[in-house]
Amino acid sequence: MLRSGSGPRSSRDCAFAARTLICVVAVLLACGGAALSMPARIGLHVGPSMPSIQGGTSEQSKGYTSRLGPYFGVSIDYDLGPKLSVRTEVNFASEGGKRNGMQPVSADQIGDLPIPPGITLYADFDNEDILDYIEIPVMARLTWGRRHHFFVEAGPYVGFLARAKAVTSGSSSLYIDEAGTPLVIDDQPLPPVSFDAHTDIKESINFLSSGLAGGLGLETPVGPGDIVLETHFSLGLSNIQKHPDVDGRNNTGAAVLTLGYSYPMGGER
Repeated sequence: MLRSGSGPRSSRDCAFAARTLICVVAVLLACGGAALSMPARIGLHVGPSMPSIQGGTSEQSKGYTSRLGPYFGVSIDYDLGPKLSVRTEVNFASEGGKRNGMQPVSADQIGDLPIPPGITLYADFDNEDILDYIEIPVMARLTWGRRHHFFVEAGPYVGFLARAKAVTSGSSSLYIDEAGTPLVIDDQPLPPVSFDAHTDIKESINFLSSGLAGGLGLETPVGPGDIVLETHFSLGLSNIQKHPDVDGRNNTGAAVLTLGYSYPMGGER
């Protein structure tokens, strides 16, 4: 499990969050102004996401697999030419991953057991780390076709952490290694420990993330706008761990399938 934090966010983090919000609003206003001055489209999209926590440079950060999460947002496309446009989105992206079975446990999960510092213990339980971000990609889009328009797009994104929690369940004895050697204290095995918990881990995750986003899809005219079906991906390039010396290093990634609708504004397509 990603390590839980131990205190409120600092005033410097709060100030950074406020500046970030101002930047987001400025981006939206700039895109809105561009939409008023050139052919543009505004859209909505929603779909399932299969995110994962990738990488891992320590026992605490390895072994994650994909989970299922929601993904939705709004977009503004403005045309630079007959086939080229720039697309900006603001998305709610539920990232994270899960790890079930034998895995390391953190100190806050085992209470006040007399365990020497620096010892890694293991247990057999289920864990899902949920990292929810507000992500803003800016992508170049190439479109072709006549009535039905195919497209590919790619570009950078920045993400701002909204929530981070670990959902764990099950009960297990404690072990001194991944092979399942029982932990014994005073010649007695310990009773199983319950891991049923919802733990806030926001203070152990960096507020800001960044990476690459892209996708390919199909636009089909329906009514005044287009229905849009897209396969989308994101690849995090920044480390999400706030304490990499303790928790290791990870980045995020996701594969997403969305269905949306885009509507022309400020000019004909």
